[in-house]
Amino acid sequence: MSKVLVIGAGGVGSVAVHKMAMCKEVFSHITLASRRIHKCEAVAASVKQRTGVTIGTAELDADDVSATVALIRAVQPALVVNLALPYQDLAIMDACLEAGVNYLDTANYEPRDEAKFEYSWQWAYQDRFKDAGLMALLGCGFDPGVTSVFTTYTHKHLLDRIDTLDILDCNGGDHGHPFATNFNPEINIREETAPSRHWENGQWIEGPALAQKQTFDFDQVGPRNMYLMYHEELESLAKFYPEIKRIRFWMTFGDAYLKHLEVLQNVGMTRIDPVMFEGREIIPLQFLKALLPEPSSLGPTTRGKTNIGTIATGEKDGQQKTFYVNNVCDHEAAYAETGSQAVSYTTGVPAMIGAALMLTGQWKGEGVFNMEQLDPDPFMDMLNRHGLPWQVKELPSPLAF
Repeated sequence: MSKVLVIGAGGVGSVAVHKMAMCKEVFSHITLASRRIHKCEAVAASVKQRTGVTIGTAELDADDVSATVALIRAVQPALVVNLALPYQDLAIMDACLEAGVNYLDTANYEPRDEAKFEYSWQWAYQDRFKDAGLMALLGCGFDPGVTSVFTTYTHKHLLDRIDTLDILDCNGGDHGHPFATNFNPEINIREETAPSRHWENGQWIEGPALAQKQTFDFDQVGPRNMYLMYHEELESLAKFYPEIKRIRFWMTFGDAYLKHLEVLQNVGMTRIDPVMFEGREIIPLQFLKALLPEPSSLGPTTRGKTNIGTIATGEKDGQQKTFYVNNVCDHEAAYAETGSQAVSYTTGVPAMIGAALMLTGQWKGEGVFNMEQLDPDPFMDMLNRHGLPWQVKELPSPLAF
């Protein structure tokens, strides 16, 4: 059994520590830290009520490397699980190196002043973690994370060669609000308003944001419009599977959501550059975040299901095949178990699983790793056992678009 320090007390952090507390044979002690300790204390109270486990709490500004180092040394964890904002990844990695502890996150680094997320900044830490004899695991959420593991599982067991890969992310939930985001609004909207980008024939193809639409009939959700987007796992998948000719990411959005987003863009509320307001600088998107419902508050009202998976075409034993690997998660069931809706659940559970595999030595190494570099089998097994069961279906033909 091992101690773990979790940084970030939002919906994902809450799910992760709830699930860790349910896995006492791996996690001997859990400490949850955040800039606002009252959020940690609320999560701790819920964990105690639901599982009977007492977790530690701490106040932490994760941008302050020295403060993070001091907390790590006080807690003495075997692993730091970073579920804070992507802006803070590098500071927390620096602290882990200084304190000599392994690292895991669910989203790659993104500068505060530019809507650009890529792995280059974190991949640059490879030698430092390797020389220190430490492991850093990147992108251990659902997408990125589980979708990368679905891909490695497909390559290991279902296809000898993958030719095309499509990642389909559908949230069929309804929270009853005219407009709200299912995770941090600032990160969510920056992602959605970025240009689309996909990998094809050895190069990146860019296009306008949310300009390419297709309809897909999702199991247990129904037909939904989905839009071509750039998502961070495309970068690591293209790196570790260079033989794949085309890799695309699709996400569903309702018409009302897109209309709200269009209006907010048109009036400048999604800008991330400072503007002057009554003699002081404000960032419009951060102000908008303050007006929108807190994602963690959506759990009690959200109904419906998510359906996220991968569709891969390729060759098996000389024959062309297409396989669909996916998970369906129920918002109400996720809330009943952990007090959070399925979007947080589908990220928090994989974070717990990745942490468990690192702590038990089933996943180990020295340096910086993406999910595609590790054995998918123990992770896939734990998904089935910890609330995110998956299905494999052979499709009669590839996607028609």
